[in-house]
Amino acid sequence: MATLDLRLVASPAVRDLLRLVNHPDFDRAQRQIERLGGCTDPVRLTGQTATVDTTTGEVLRSYTSSAEPTGSLFTSCGNRRASRCPACSRLYAADTYHLIRAGLSGGKTVPDTVRTHPRVFVTLTPPSFGPVHNRLTTPGGDVRPCRCRKLHEPTDPLIGTPLNTGTYDYEGAVLFNAHASALWARFTTCLRRELAAELGMTQKAAHAVLRVSFAKVAEYQQRGLVHFHAVIRLDGPDGSSQPPPPYATVAVLTKAARAAAARVRVTVASDAIGERELTWGEQFDVREIASFGTDAELTDQAVAAYVAKYATKSADASGTLDHTLLCRPCQGRGATLLPHGTPLPCTACDGTGQTRPLTRLPVARHVRQMIRTCWELGKLPEFAHLRLRKWAHMLGFRGHFSTKSRSYSTTLGALRDARRTWRTEQARTHAGLTEPDPTTTLVVGRWDYLGSGYSPGAALLAAHVWHRKELERQFTAEGGC
Repeated sequence: MATLDLRLVASPAVRDLLRLVNHPDFDRAQRQIERLGGCTDPVRLTGQTATVDTTTGEVLRSYTSSAEPTGSLFTSCGNRRASRCPACSRLYAADTYHLIRAGLSGGKTVPDTVRTHPRVFVTLTPPSFGPVHNRLTTPGGDVRPCRCRKLHEPTDPLIGTPLNTGTYDYEGAVLFNAHASALWARFTTCLRRELAAELGMTQKAAHAVLRVSFAKVAEYQQRGLVHFHAVIRLDGPDGSSQPPPPYATVAVLTKAARAAAARVRVTVASDAIGERELTWGEQFDVREIASFGTDAELTDQAVAAYVAKYATKSADASGTLDHTLLCRPCQGRGATLLPHGTPLPCTACDGTGQTRPLTRLPVARHVRQMIRTCWELGKLPEFAHLRLRKWAHMLGFRGHFSTKSRSYSTTLGALRDARRTWRTEQARTHAGLTEPDPTTTLVVGRWDYLGSGYSPGAALLAAHVWHRKELERQFTAEGGC
C-alpha cells in the first residue's frame, strides 16, 4: 500500500495529526489526551519518578516522561475561566457546587443538621455612576421603553452602556471595582456588629454564642461593575457542627444584613480626583434559603447551582478581555532601567506599557473607556497599591471570584486531594499494582516545566474529546440513559 506523502497535506494541524496517528505508541498518546477530558491548554512537564524500597534500595517502580510519544507528561491547566478552558472550568464549577451545597445541606465533613441553621442568600450591588441603557420589564413580563425611549432587544450591545458618556462617572466606577473586596470585608464586620445589636448583646458576648459563616461569588454586570452573591449562615460558636441559639433567627439575620449593607463606607482621597465615598447600591436583596425538596423557588440546591455557574465567569462576560494588558518586558512602565539607572524606552510596546494599544482593543467603547480610566488612575502614586494597570482588563477588580469563611464547609483543595487520591487508586488497581507501604517505600522524582498547550494534531484530538463529552452530558441532561 502506498504511503501518504505528508508534504502534500495543506493543513499543518492535519499533517501533525497524521504523524501522531502513525506513531507506534499512538494509543498511549490518545489515552493521555483522553485523561485530560478536553483541557485546551495543558501543562507539559518533563522528568522522572521512582518508588524505592528503603530497606533494600530496590527500585519498585519507575516512570520517565521521555517514554511518552509526545516526550512529555500532560497535566490539566486547572483554569477556572470558561473563556480559557471549558473543560477545567466545568470541573471547577462542579467543585464549587459541592462546596456550596455541603455548607447548606451537609456532607464533605459538614453534618446534615446544618440545614436547620438560619440561612439567607444575599445580593450586594454597586451604586449608580450614571444612567445606562437597559431592558426594563413590568411584573407581567412586558418590555418597557428605556430612558432613551427605545425597546432594547436582549442582545442589544447598547444595554449596560451610558446614556451620556460625557457625564458618566468612570473614575468612580473603576474605584468601586478596585475596592469591592474591601467593601465586602467591611460588610462582614458590620454584619457581626449589627447581629450583636439586634440581639441586645456586646460583640464579645455574641461571638461566644454564635458564628457567621459565608460563601460568596463575584459577578460582572453588563455595565462592567462587580456585584456579589453570598450565602450567609448562622452557626454555634464551634461552627457548622453546632446550631446557633434559638433567638438567632432568619429574621434577625435578615435585618442585620440590611443594616450592615447600609452602613458600609470606604473613603478614597486623591489630589487628582478629590475625595470619594464608596458604598453599596440601593438594590440590596436578601432572601431565606429553603431546604431541598420544598416548593420554594430558592432552595439549597438552586443556590449552589447558581453560585457555581458564576464561579467560572470572568470580566470577559461583560465584553472585556481575559488577559492582562501589561507589557511583560517592562511590566507596564513603558521603559526598562539600565544598570546605572537610566530609563530605556521599551521596544516591545514602543513605550506605552501595553501589549496592544487601547485604541485597537476588540471591545466596545464603554469597556475601552473603563480600561483607559484604569490606566490613567494607575499612574497616580496614591493608587499604586491598587495595581490598576495590571488589572485594567478586569476593569479594576482584582479580588477572588469565589471566597468562603473558614468554617463554612470543605475546601476546594480538599476536594481536589480526594479526587487525586481516587484517580491514583484507580490507576494502581488497573495496573495490578499493590499499594506501597509508606513506612518502607520512598517516592523520589524531579519535574521541570516544559511549556503549555498541544501540538496542532494533539489539539484536534483534544477538541474531539471535549466535543464528545459535551454530547454525552447533553444526552444525559435530556434524559438519556
